[in-house]
Amino acid sequence: MTLPFWISDAVLITAQATLVALPAARFPDALRRLRGAAWALLPAASIAIVIAVLAAAPAAADFLTYLALIATPLLAAVALGHVVHRARPPWALVVLPLLALAWAEKGSLAGDASALVLTALGCLTLGWLLAAITPTGWLKLGIVAMAVVDSYLVFTDLLQQPNATLNAAAPAGGLPQLQFVSFGSAVMGYGDFFIAGVLGSVLLAERTRRLPVALACLVLAALFDLLFFVLDELPATVPVALALGVSELLPRRPVSRRNQPDFSAATLTGASAGSSSPSSSPS
Repeated sequence: MTLPFWISDAVLITAQATLVALPAARFPDALRRLRGAAWALLPAASIAIVIAVLAAAPAAADFLTYLALIATPLLAAVALGHVVHRARPPWALVVLPLLALAWAEKGSLAGDASALVLTALGCLTLGWLLAAITPTGWLKLGIVAMAVVDSYLVFTDLLQQPNATLNAAAPAGGLPQLQFVSFGSAVMGYGDFFIAGVLGSVLLAERTRRLPVALACLVLAALFDLLFFVLDELPATVPVALALGVSELLPRRPVSRRNQPDFSAATLTGASAGSSSPSSSPS
């Protein structure tokens, strides 16, 4: 069954925006020793490096496909077992039927939906881990830099061919492709979900309410995607960066400790030290 593009796109941008609201777990104290501003380069570098590698060596797409196939279910299990709101270790086992369905029903809406959930949750864990080791002020700049790099690559047509090479790579045996997200007739890159997970985790570190920002991300993505009437491809990282800007304009309100994880004083000190004051993805 082929869904109209607007329905397919609506599902993807809703899933992306949902990631902004999902992270809820306390950052591990064990990761504090790794904290540093240099990690903020990772979001933008992840796009630039992968695109450069694929342009120079297209065969690298096969490696990335298998890397995603192995790492994504494991990261998704961490998200269900620990990272998301009301996570419980037994919920990590849900990745097994999701992976089985994504494999057995590959190409169907059910298979697409299962692969979407796995990839989105995997990206959420990656974003949460990055926020645990990066001062939030620097990581906000990293989100903006990723959107700028993504936009440049898309609008100069430098992203399309390497991205097509990556999306065409598939593991043997009909195993699911988890290096990008496809639902119905719309496609979104891995980095587009990763940046949403990063934003949600930054807001978590700053004790900022995530639901209003997630809703802003969804509205901004819907408005931004009106450009599909005149363009075939858009950088889906841009609405996330714009939602970050919205979060900077909102008044800071403390979140109830009953609903927010209890960060250690040391973790809060490390996060605050790198935070900017309110003012202001191949994907």
